[in-house]
Amino acid sequence: MYIYDSATKQKRVFEPIIANEASIYVCGPTVYDDAHLGHARSALAFDLLSRTLKANGYKVTLCKNFTDIDDKIINKINQTGQSLQEITTYYIDRYLSEMDALGVARADIEPKATESLQAITDMIQTLIDKGYAYVISNGDVYFDTSKDTNYGEISHKVSDEDTQSRVEHISEKKNPKDFALWKACKGDEDICFDTPFSAGRPGWHIECSAMIEANFKGDGNYSIDIHGGGADLLFPHHENEAAQSRCATGHELAKYWMHNGFVQIDGEKMSKSLGNSFFLKDALKVYDGEVLRYYLNSVHYRNNFNFNEEDLQSAKKRLDKLYRLKKRVTPSKASTPNKEFKKALLEAMSDDLNVSVALSIIDDMVATTNEKLDTNPKDKALKKETLANIEYIDTLLGFGGKEPYRYFQIGVSDELKTKIEEMLAKRAKAKKAKDFTTSDAIRDELISMGISIMDTADGTVWEKA
Repeated sequence: MYIYDSATKQKRVFEPIIANEASIYVCGPTVYDDAHLGHARSALAFDLLSRTLKANGYKVTLCKNFTDIDDKIINKINQTGQSLQEITTYYIDRYLSEMDALGVARADIEPKATESLQAITDMIQTLIDKGYAYVISNGDVYFDTSKDTNYGEISHKVSDEDTQSRVEHISEKKNPKDFALWKACKGDEDICFDTPFSAGRPGWHIECSAMIEANFKGDGNYSIDIHGGGADLLFPHHENEAAQSRCATGHELAKYWMHNGFVQIDGEKMSKSLGNSFFLKDALKVYDGEVLRYYLNSVHYRNNFNFNEEDLQSAKKRLDKLYRLKKRVTPSKASTPNKEFKKALLEAMSDDLNVSVALSIIDDMVATTNEKLDTNPKDKALKKETLANIEYIDTLLGFGGKEPYRYFQIGVSDELKTKIEEMLAKRAKAKKAKDFTTSDAIRDELISMGISIMDTADGTVWEKA
């Protein structure tokens, strides 16, 4: 398997630090507000990575943190009067629910900053004791970047004017690039935890390093195999993580660094129902989670993504074709996937998650299978193999797993679904009584509502036409 390493700026063969295992840490959200499409893109990218590694036989351990203490969270507390626990629990639950709607599997480890304070404090103390960090008069603790000769080797940047301009000038900082490991209490409205160096709370960067050391054993050279997150985290967040971990432990943090591209909203091509909202919750009100998953994964994870309704509808039509094929081969029972199809699909995804090639392979399978079924519609072996192919797609890429008629009911309100089911029940009763005039009238009314029906051995099924 090959992955693109952001630090070396090239594709590298994946060679895990522990044989047959893959350890991944992904920077999760700061839980003060709802998840946005950028959160979704990152979660989906690393969900694909985890699935692909598992398909290649690796035992995967995925860790994704929650930053549950931060300036933004404290501001939210002051604005709402709610407690830290109330705010963070609410947004963590919302995040997990929305990720579930996208088919993103839960991480194996989900640490929170407030539950990792001992590990954070211990790492900061180690850095102070080794001379890599210093405490200033107000109790803040800073990492001394001048002491790390390898600072900058992850992002190949050693400064960021925009970032530095947003940082409050601290006269006691030894170097403008030095960053906070610990922030001392600023007043009664602040949230503080006691430590040997001062009462306060952790800086953003240190929590990830401490969580990684607390949850992974490493191999003496690296703590984990892969560290991931959005491209905006490369500098300064991941650069700072790498520096403090390197200096605290004596070894590198991660063997590979992976970063997903940004999501942009194309307002001119968005529907009025979604507008320019960047929140995932608003997108899920309009579009099914599986359709969003397919669409957001249709562009390679490293590329920036321009979210617009026109492209989303095109993506849905592409997914529809897979489900029409699935409907065509149902209710056969799956056998085993076609060896060549399975091999080609896994090879594409093993090439740095080359989803474009993977989707084209699926499109070709759909087209070819439909042609064969046109010639021989009763080919049971082909139908069973096709269902197995689709099951493999679902395992590897996370779509295609719905019952096909349920999929084509997407977009129908619960109220209308209830009405349709009541009409079908009346139609079934009329047919049983051989009242075909009534049953035909109900069928015609459903058709006028944009609903098509099909009578099967297991009862009547329906879909949105």
